Amino acid sequence: MLPSLQLIPGAIPAMLASAAEQGYLTLADRYGLLAATLDDSLDDMERRAIDRLLRAVIRGRISIVEDLCLG
Repeated sequence: MLPSLQLIPGAIPAMLASAAEQGYLTLADRYGLLAATLDDSLDDMERRAIDRLLRAVIRGRISIVEDLCLG
């Protein structure tokens, strides 16, 4: 049996805005996207936001960082 995943309301639009502003996706963002793709209750707006985010990564507008050094 798989563990239950539940997204925080508004997480996908917040992730999209953050990635657009900063220009990268973090490890936490990637786990959030993974959880979102496994969630069958996403509405069309959230699915389109995920698609836009992934297209931006493919086109090189948003990069994927392995680890952030905040020190």
